[in-house]
Amino acid sequence: MTIVRLGYVAMSMELKNASPSKTMTFSQFQKYRDREAAISKLEQITLANLENTHRLLKHNMFSEIHFYRLTSRLIPLANHEDLPDWDFMIPSIKEKLNEIGEFTRKHNMRIDFHADHFVILNSSKPEVLINSLKTLNMHYLLLKEMQIDPTHRCVLHIGGNYKDTEKSLERFINNWNDVPSSIQKMIILENDDTSFTFEDTLYLCEKLKVPLVFDYHHHLAHHRNKKWEDNWSRAVATWGESPVPIKMHISSPKNEAEFRHHSDYVDVNMFFHFLREIKGTVSQIDCMIEAKKKDEALFFLIDEIKKRKDVEMIDGSSFYLK
Repeated sequence: MTIVRLGYVAMSMELKNASPSKTMTFSQFQKYRDREAAISKLEQITLANLENTHRLLKHNMFSEIHFYRLTSRLIPLANHEDLPDWDFMIPSIKEKLNEIGEFTRKHNMRIDFHADHFVILNSSKPEVLINSLKTLNMHYLLLKEMQIDPTHRCVLHIGGNYKDTEKSLERFINNWNDVPSSIQKMIILENDDTSFTFEDTLYLCEKLKVPLVFDYHHHLAHHRNKKWEDNWSRAVATWGESPVPIKMHISSPKNEAEFRHHSDYVDVNMFFHFLREIKGTVSQIDCMIEAKKKDEALFFLIDEIKKRKDVEMIDGSSFYLK
């Protein structure tokens, strides 16, 4: 039987006043007459984000959720070009990161990141590549400070298509040589809904030996061959050397007219159309829910799953496919 574990992204709809993505714009930063006071405010916001992350993880533990995506906005203005001297790894922040890591290890939780849209490794502009690497390095440092193995912990899209898929894929490969090996090991690649199909992403993943995160909704929105099942075994094989189970993304279209947009919840029938095809091909698959209602969508989906006869529940977010 295949074990399925559900996770959700960053924010909770159930836990109030617990945003891990509080921020400060650079314009707000500049309004402070005292630079030290402005830096202190950034540090306070960061600590509040980390404290709320810890609260969210406790919420997950009590709800028996073992899979969670950290927000990439834990550190406001990290790596901002006009703040090159700000070292956000102060003792209090390090201590909080260590607490978060210790908590996830104690409760056997899988946590990871998804880099923001401006992280583009196949850009032809050197400054974009440099800034992308700085941002990815921040993710790496956060995981290391949590004492979590960064291997395969950060999802990334391939980047821009620039109206030439083949050249854009080759540029990614060329730029990959400039990516430090520690960052390379952290990255996993996802097919997207407009530029790079499942097959495009698989080509890169096999060539560079990077795991592929299959986004089922994205595939339905953008594909050459709709029969993703033809290449599923190849996608699974990209995870062969990974220390973590295979991962996929699940979401549902908002409606037919806005097919690419995520719905508030996940359509259980759409989800099980996928699960029926992959049953038995992997021992475990971790499914990240990308729905507008976050953990509420997870709880709603679990309630729907509990009504089915083709599953055996394990706990609040995990089940066996019969």
